[in-house]
Amino acid sequence: MAGANPFQSLLKEINVNGETFHYFDIASFPEYRELPYSVRVLLESAVRNCDNFQVLEKDVRGILRWKQLKGTPTSDDELEIPFKPARVILQDFTGVPAVVDFAAMRDAVLKLGGDPDRINPICPSDLVIDHSVQVDFARSEDALAKNQDLEFERNKERFTFLKWGAKAFNNMLIIPPGSGIVHQVNLEYLARVVFQDAAKEGAARMLYPDSVVGTDSHTTMINGLGVVGWGVGGIEAEAVMLGQAISMLLPEVIGYKLVGKLNPLVTSTDLVLTITKHLRQIGVVGKFVEFFGPGVSELSIADRATISNMCPEYGATVGYFPVDKNALDYLRQTNRAEEKVRVIEAYLKATDLLRDFGNAEQDPVFTQIVELDLASVVTSVSGPKRPHDRVAVSEMQQDFRQCLVSKVGFKGFAVPEAEMSAEGSFSWTDGKTYALRHGSVVIAAITSCTNTSNPSVMLGAGLLAKKAVEAGLKVAPYIKTSLSPGSGVVTYYLKESGVIPALEELGFNVVGYGCMTCIGNSGPLDDNVANTIEKNNLVCCGVLSGNRNFEGRIHPNTRANYLASPLLVIAYALAGTVDIDFEKQPLGTRPDGSAVFLRDIWPTRAEIQTVEQKHVIPAMFRDVYEKVELGSDSWQGLNAPTGKLYPWDTQSTYIKRPPFFDGMTRELPKIGNIVNARALLNLGDSVTTDHISPAGSIARNSPAARFLSDRGLTPRDFNSYGSRRGNDDIMARGTFANIRLVNKLVPRPGPRTLHIPSGEEMDVFDCAQRYAGEGTPLIALVGKDYGSGSSRDWAAKGPYLLGIKAVIAESYERIHRSNLVGMGIVPLQYLAGQNAESLGLTGQELFSIAIPESCKPHERIPVSTDCGKQFEVIVRFDTEVDLEYFRNGGILNYMIRKMID
Repeated sequence: MAGANPFQSLLKEINVNGETFHYFDIASFPEYRELPYSVRVLLESAVRNCDNFQVLEKDVRGILRWKQLKGTPTSDDELEIPFKPARVILQDFTGVPAVVDFAAMRDAVLKLGGDPDRINPICPSDLVIDHSVQVDFARSEDALAKNQDLEFERNKERFTFLKWGAKAFNNMLIIPPGSGIVHQVNLEYLARVVFQDAAKEGAARMLYPDSVVGTDSHTTMINGLGVVGWGVGGIEAEAVMLGQAISMLLPEVIGYKLVGKLNPLVTSTDLVLTITKHLRQIGVVGKFVEFFGPGVSELSIADRATISNMCPEYGATVGYFPVDKNALDYLRQTNRAEEKVRVIEAYLKATDLLRDFGNAEQDPVFTQIVELDLASVVTSVSGPKRPHDRVAVSEMQQDFRQCLVSKVGFKGFAVPEAEMSAEGSFSWTDGKTYALRHGSVVIAAITSCTNTSNPSVMLGAGLLAKKAVEAGLKVAPYIKTSLSPGSGVVTYYLKESGVIPALEELGFNVVGYGCMTCIGNSGPLDDNVANTIEKNNLVCCGVLSGNRNFEGRIHPNTRANYLASPLLVIAYALAGTVDIDFEKQPLGTRPDGSAVFLRDIWPTRAEIQTVEQKHVIPAMFRDVYEKVELGSDSWQGLNAPTGKLYPWDTQSTYIKRPPFFDGMTRELPKIGNIVNARALLNLGDSVTTDHISPAGSIARNSPAARFLSDRGLTPRDFNSYGSRRGNDDIMARGTFANIRLVNKLVPRPGPRTLHIPSGEEMDVFDCAQRYAGEGTPLIALVGKDYGSGSSRDWAAKGPYLLGIKAVIAESYERIHRSNLVGMGIVPLQYLAGQNAESLGLTGQELFSIAIPESCKPHERIPVSTDCGKQFEVIVRFDTEVDLEYFRNGGILNYMIRKMID
């Protein structure tokens, strides 16, 4: 059981603003100053929470040995450590299933004879209803109001359920819909940087670093403000909320040194795309990246947050910028109270957590150091299918043309020579005829948390739009343009700076505050456009200021998608094509017939900064956020149920009690072998959670659509998978439903597979159901980097509901492997140099996997097939805690048993 903290002697007092606070003096350890700043935060959490039960004294000593264990690239000793984050942040996408699971856990605890009140958040949770807005109304003055009304109409039940959850569970702060994207709200409003815990009666308040885990992989955006945090699956977040420590391996920390200054014409987006490609090449999956060097001081907090936001795209656990004076100034700029900022600064100084990037004497030890000269960064985009495939804009035309003819892959479409000049035309409502070709832009969206938190690129886009309008340039009316800011503050300063009219003139109307085009919610293209693309088999393009462009994610009709700065989104929209050399070809002509080149309308960094300093002020943040928790009239008018147990509606297609705890017993189930399993899927490399987890619109010919139709819903009411994440019937049917899924068991891409031994090709869900009826267990064969992308818990929950017992992969993305373990699915890994192809596996074999009762982390176990092939795999239980979760059938089952002991 928990005991006294052995480090109580480190508890010190500090007086700020006439008030006395307590804190643990972690800087007094002799090893402290050699630790990376991110590791210092892990250390403080371990010291403060040390009870020799969940967090042991030896855990603290282990973290202090970081230099010996991880201080060089050759130091590969693995040490498991516990980490208790200060808080959890949930977005609506994953907040709904988290609250659903909590409600179902209460039911299960009651059924097993326990006290359901014990299922209550212990760790504070911030829940932002960052709802996924379908851009049905673009290029409309009242697009924002129409979209928000439509969202409330479509998602009233979901919002009502979350409002119930905020009342039913303690310690949960909810930010209503229409407030902004979760990560920007976290940055501008929710982040504490240093927690100032409410004092117990008669005791001084405790100070400790803010840290967070969130149910979105881009939780890392908060690293830009000096808050250690990363994305986890919803199931892992729920365990943290219930007081469970995260079990992790002591990380390597890559020191990323920034020197020099950015060219005045490049943006933070160009910088982040450069860093993303660089770090992917180095290989930082599962590692911490910590930025240092004099170049960091040249970057605003918004610039740093943009870099940290893309951390999942370069594969690290965190992309961390320690707190410095610029961060403290940002807190003031965003209207954080001055007395709180003084406390934050005093605590950081007392614990040597305040960084001066110009002082090399403060540089800690790193596992490895890599360097980037900011002056080397050039204007860039990334694509056409992956965020780390950076292309210099000066080489874009040549690169795109090469992609057209290259074989099908991440950089290829294999367009036949005879079809290279394919073209289709259509008539528009303005009476004009327009033509589409390979490279034509049909979606241009300033969207997603990556860039919209950054005034420099948002105001830069506005200034570029203003100059474009003054030069007489226009965007073709068939291009679906939209602007979805990350918070109301963005709209505020865009209006105050006078650039909104120009943006609207070019079609970039504010359409809502939420995840939109970046998650596939751009809405439908006009039928004339879609039909022309399909009829002529054109490789048309989406250009967006988001963070992900995986196949099938943005829109079914945009086979090529490029990530770009908000400025370049507008530039490519004006050009109407990505098949352009901006240096040699004009964007258009002025009324007098003279050519307008991109360089003529591109604002300099100095121009942007002048506008930013004038218009981005604390009063804006005060006005936007002082009433943010109240929400709109629609939100305030929602009548939510009361009571500790949720009154489930068995007819609901939005909120349903999940079956995860059906048949659960107090006793642990026995570990059993997987015998005579079939491969439901045989997949290749870089299968992302976009391929696995339901996302975007519900296709009309899908199993989920059939399920909804059978319940009387029309396609107009199908809504999106994101909106229905609280209903397992929908989500199971949408698992592996991506139209670009390449399954080697069938001849064409799509959500199909082969039933064996009948040889019948079927939808993945239907095939899984058939196997279940036959009593056949299932596995999946996959390649490298399985589960990269978003930290979607449904990418594990969905396969679990399909009956998948194990996955055999060449390698896993960190969060997804953890999520599989959390659902009781066994993550197995081929031995180095082996894969399905090298072993001669077709996926049509019967597989038997021997899992020993005394299984150990990283143990090798045998796999045999009915065709006589045998091979060994590594069990990717990385820690003893992973094994404990597996033995319980998953992390939530473990927590329930813990609650009723």
